[in-house]
Amino acid sequence: MSESTLTRPNTTQPVPALPRGRGIRLGMKRIGYEIKTYFRVGDQVFFTFLFPVVMLSIFAAAFSASGNVGTNPDGTGGITQGAYFLPGMIAAGILLSGVQNLAVDIATEKSDGTLKRLGGSPLPVISYFIGKMGQVFVTSLAQIALLLLVARVVFSIELPTEPELWARFAWLYLLGIVTSAVLGIALSALPRTGKSATAVVIPIVLVLQFISGVYLMFTMLPEWLQNIASIFPLKWLAQGMRSVFLPESFASLEQNGSWELGWVALVLLIWCVVGLVLCRFTFRWIRKDS
Repeated sequence: MSESTLTRPNTTQPVPALPRGRGIRLGMKRIGYEIKTYFRVGDQVFFTFLFPVVMLSIFAAAFSASGNVGTNPDGTGGITQGAYFLPGMIAAGILLSGVQNLAVDIATEKSDGTLKRLGGSPLPVISYFIGKMGQVFVTSLAQIALLLLVARVVFSIELPTEPELWARFAWLYLLGIVTSAVLGIALSALPRTGKSATAVVIPIVLVLQFISGVYLMFTMLPEWLQNIASIFPLKWLAQGMRSVFLPESFASLEQNGSWELGWVALVLLIWCVVGLVLCRFTFRWIRKDS
């Protein structure tokens, strides 16, 4: 939908078109507003921003007595429990920042009339989504920085030093966060009210985390559950992040014995396209049945 064709909800009166480029400038200004709003909601900050950090701390502390993961037959080598769970928590954080954050936030704004008011204003659709996407990028990067800081300082987890691994992390992050964000926008059409948004979205996200190798070693799951998880993007994003943060020898522990980075990119791209298509057909300033 272009800026010039945007119409007010339930009317045919067009909203006055803004000068060219104004929509992008308004969107950039909305990023700051969206970030401030995000950090003012305590439960949202905990369950999206701090949750992966809390879970990493719990897993690293609770399983520390279990010894290292991937040790040699003589008991040497391997990595700590915290180091093993770190990439999964990063992947889960990306999912929470995009899917859970935007799905609940937009569903609430539909329910309380915020989107209806914005839809009746000159604010272009592109400005609204630039604000949302910018908020997701900023908060997810801050979350990852906090995760890595806690991992390194508190749990003495060794981080990658090779530039190629950080380059791999960069494209995995960008593809993962964009995919998660568009899926979150699409999923926001599912809750019927703002009050039911968390009850609808959080269980979906939580189940995906348990079956995608975030809280459990993926190969510990039954084969049929592994196959189901492989349909969804979180399994592949977590696998890609393990290829960045875990030693190369750990590739043999994956479902097919390798990192399969080509499949990681392909599945994430497919879900990104699916999310964009769903957004095109499901996003409205107001609920269709309201």
